[in-house]
Amino acid sequence: MSTRKPARRLAEFLPYQLSVASNAVSTRIAEQYRKRFALKTTEWRVMAVLGDSGPTTQRKLTQATLMDKVPVNRACKTLEQRGLATRKPNAKDGRSHLLELTAEGRAVHAGIMPLALKIEAELFSVLSEEEQSALRDMLSRLRENAGDFDAESLAD
Repeated sequence: MSTRKPARRLAEFLPYQLSVASNAVSTRIAEQYRKRFALKTTEWRVMAVLGDSGPTTQRKLTQATLMDKVPVNRACKTLEQRGLATRKPNAKDGRSHLLELTAEGRAVHAGIMPLALKIEAELFSVLSEEEQSALRDMLSRLRENAGDFDAESLAD
């Protein structure tokens, strides 16, 4: 029987370490876009996906970000109210809508990306280029191995 304390086991639990590291990195970047652009983390994640993928349904945003549909819906509404995103009918599915960045939203996205990349470079400067590449590869493989999730299963 192990004599380790539960807190010690948690600290060594790889999913916990990944979560804490992810939260620390996200929080470091979030401080900047919150200060400069008045965006919350969920709003920025939605904007980032829209900036990468173009017009997308809220269901796909939920799946792409692995966030619960309620915060994604709230972020989408906020982005619309601020004029950073707009909603239009989905020609492929009359029941859903596509959310896309407005010109102002694309400008904000373009302003955040260099800042985010600069912070990323600072944070990951403790790793060699080979280590960074290996980490990206390992994280990608872990994400793939975790499988797909239905948006409904993401609720807390």
